[in-house]
Amino acid sequence: MIDTHSHLFAEEFAEDLPAVIERARATGVSKVFMPNIDDTTIEAMLGVCTAYQGYCFPMIGFHPTSVDADSLSRIHGMKKMLSDEHPFIAIGEVGMDLYWDKTYLKEQQKVLDIQIQWALEYHLPLVLHCREAFPELFEVMEPYRTTELSGVFHSFTGTQEEAERVLEYAHFVIGINGVVTFKKSTLPGILTHIPLDRIVLETDAPYLAPTPFRGKRNESSYIKNVAVKLAEIYAVDFEYIDRTTTNNALKVFKMAE
Repeated sequence: MIDTHSHLFAEEFAEDLPAVIERARATGVSKVFMPNIDDTTIEAMLGVCTAYQGYCFPMIGFHPTSVDADSLSRIHGMKKMLSDEHPFIAIGEVGMDLYWDKTYLKEQQKVLDIQIQWALEYHLPLVLHCREAFPELFEVMEPYRTTELSGVFHSFTGTQEEAERVLEYAHFVIGINGVVTFKKSTLPGILTHIPLDRIVLETDAPYLAPTPFRGKRNESSYIKNVAVKLAEIYAVDFEYIDRTTTNNALKVFKMAE
């Protein structure tokens, strides 16, 4: 299994990261992909990825909840890290988030558009965050629908209609995490209409721990609970989910092969 979205560099793992990594390995997690948050988290993320080189892989991006009036100067500074022999396997985590605040809606759209252009310029996949913002996100994405742009719609919790819109982006897959195991989740029904070759596994650790760990710190080893639930939904065995989602992830994240 590949955990395509895990923030193991977060302070929640400061005390026991080696044990967290060991549990992930023991559970069958072969790689962990790490989305960045903003310019303040790059050093911590790269530190973990250096310590666990070949197992943990970094991305670079500016999360929408970090966007404010000053963001453009901050992201231009980040782009310099993409030059020459950079270690990043994707542009992420980027996107739109209007759940908490709509003050910087236009700024979020501008920052997203700039980072889409990075993805195209450097031939890297895009890892998209979208919360309460599908219309606004698609407004930015639409001009790129028929380009080579690829990536992941991370932590998908949208409607059937929104899932169909995502699938129009031929080079994108959908990231499924612990939300699919929640009792009131509508995802199991929606997933029956989404081909398994468009799905990747993720945890979003330390957030969104699956049942039976809901409410606790999430970690990469818990991805097995997500895979087991998908096996139930698609009526296939666990090994098939493992193999298929791993292949899907490596098709998108080519630099991590």
